[in-house]
Amino acid sequence: MLDKNLIGHSFGQRQVKVEEWPVRWYANAIGETNPEYSNVAAAQAAGLPSLRVPPTFLSCLEGWLFKTFDLLAMAKIEPSRVLHAEQQYDYHAPVHVGDTLTYEPKIVDVYDKKDGALEFLVKETRITNQHGAHVADSRTVLVQRRV
Repeated sequence: MLDKNLIGHSFGQRQVKVEEWPVRWYANAIGETNPEYSNVAAAQAAGLPSLRVPPTFLSCLEGWLFKTFDLLAMAKIEPSRVLHAEQQYDYHAPVHVGDTLTYEPKIVDVYDKKDGALEFLVKETRITNQHGAHVADSRTVLVQRRV
């Protein structure tokens, strides 16, 4: 059973500078055709400071900063029994190449369903930029099934 004492656990803050090549690669990988995500001249012609960052790329950056297997080990979740059940984003400001983002994830809930057959861990992450602007929140729900 997941420990309810995990609720409120903070993983601290970590920063990452958004670089051009991973944004271009990711935009290509997801089939993004808007040149504001892959062509600096097009982005600047649209009045942007640099390439736009695809919204879901924020999860990639978080994964580079905070390893999922570390979270699973800390929560005593067996990787072979876990599913990524839900992902949600709330965007507050745009993110561009060159921004330095600060991620601050914490566990906000632990609960079960079906008499403990399914255990859920909810993690929320606050993301701010180099100016202290709150740019996004992400919410991740993991589910572990009982053996």
